[in-house]
Amino acid sequence: MNKVYLVGAGPGDPDLITVKAKKLIETADILIYDYLANEKYLAWTKDGCEEIYVGKKGGDHTLTQDKINELIVKKSKEGKIVVRLKGGDPFLFGRGGEEAEELLESGVNYEYVPGITAGIAVPGYAGIPVTHRNFTSNVAFVTGHEGEHKNESNINWNALAGMGTVVFYMGVKNLPNIVESLIKAGKSPDTDIAIIRWGTRPNQKTITGKLSTIVEIAEKKRAKPPSIIIVGGVVSLKEELDWFENRPLFGKKAIVTRSRKQASGFATKLEEAGAEVIQFPTIETIAPDSWTPVDEAIENIGKYDWLIFTSVNGVQFFLERLKELGKDIRCLGNARIAAIGPKTAEKLQNAYINIDVIPNEYVAEDVICSLKEKEEDLEGKSFLLARAKEAREIIPEELKKAGANVDVVHVYQTIKPKLKVEEVQKAFDNDEINLVTFTSSSTVKNFMEMFDGYDIKNKLNNVTIGSIGPITSETAEGFGLNVAIQPEEYTIEAFTKAITDYFKK
Repeated sequence: MNKVYLVGAGPGDPDLITVKAKKLIETADILIYDYLANEKYLAWTKDGCEEIYVGKKGGDHTLTQDKINELIVKKSKEGKIVVRLKGGDPFLFGRGGEEAEELLESGVNYEYVPGITAGIAVPGYAGIPVTHRNFTSNVAFVTGHEGEHKNESNINWNALAGMGTVVFYMGVKNLPNIVESLIKAGKSPDTDIAIIRWGTRPNQKTITGKLSTIVEIAEKKRAKPPSIIIVGGVVSLKEELDWFENRPLFGKKAIVTRSRKQASGFATKLEEAGAEVIQFPTIETIAPDSWTPVDEAIENIGKYDWLIFTSVNGVQFFLERLKELGKDIRCLGNARIAAIGPKTAEKLQNAYINIDVIPNEYVAEDVICSLKEKEEDLEGKSFLLARAKEAREIIPEELKKAGANVDVVHVYQTIKPKLKVEEVQKAFDNDEINLVTFTSSSTVKNFMEMFDGYDIKNKLNNVTIGSIGPITSETAEGFGLNVAIQPEEYTIEAFTKAITDYFKK
């Protein structure tokens, strides 16, 4: 039997979507989504999912509601899983009820999946609880934009004037009438009011005032939709309870240049600190051009006294190749293991491989000193270094100087992914970027090369540059960039802390 899922997308923060909604997005054959549904949800759809945008915003409607209804009914009869994704909750000023009626009239069943409504979540993200024992035990949710077919308002303004908290959806363009109607109905002109745009998102913006002053303030600060309006004494709690906009990176837009596989954790940490993150991976890790040297080294693994891994990627690709060859960690025999950096060591330990040497400093050069501490004499010792094709030569060169035998095998290589450079250029042109982060020399080089013909160096002069360590910083400075942030320890955790500490100042 044909069925359409009417799904609430929540107020905007992608973490606020329900588990059921996420599951449906992941299984949908057809996703019909609106303007207020966060576009990050599109990353969850399966391959081949038909994504149809039917957004409506302030006079710019992709389709009329009647046409949207027709589209949903038409798609529902293709025998596929259809998900209609709507901002907030479908049944609270979302016209979900109309769509449900249309489906039933056409002989199509539907299922309703609630979403967190903006009327509660958005004020809460601004530090404004819609109810509070010291202020009010009642709240009203009202549309600030009634149906176009109505000649007169159906809103009982006298009743609203007596409510402790009133929350208006879609009311910014109608703000003067809302204020006038409330005061005329008896609401005190000194009543607190807040307008919150893009609530729960990194670009959330809050404007506060009194009923008597808010129209002028909103005009001066250019208040625009999509916004929620909150009227009542609870608005005065914002200064005390605001947690979202007080985070150290709130209002900052950061570019993360790490590879896509590794960027998500770093991006999440920055987002938790309040930043709006643009994931712009300048490197992508892929298999080497040929596995022959790696395979030969694995077949002769018994001849090596030491294996050295310089990155998480090196460990990942090496272990995957072992599996492809039908082998496992037992083939490593008596070889001792050196790992550069705690994350590299953690990756090895997660594969039940013990580490013999971890350098005191998380840079390649320090591994030589650490090895010399472990081995009194490196003369005649055999080393296998599994690393990226583009890595620096400092380790093999220093080992050879110490009399060691060194084989270097490339277990992966990095390339520049195909990206929408124009979108990032536009953000620079609009002075929207506050921070650019680099986590390796390759990310710096590729980033600069991607903007060929664009004066990226001049743009970066007005942006804070963060580097994970001295080698990366040296590369950035070689391009004429001024590195403002560098952690003492060269880890993502320390890098994130250094960034937040910098902006706290």
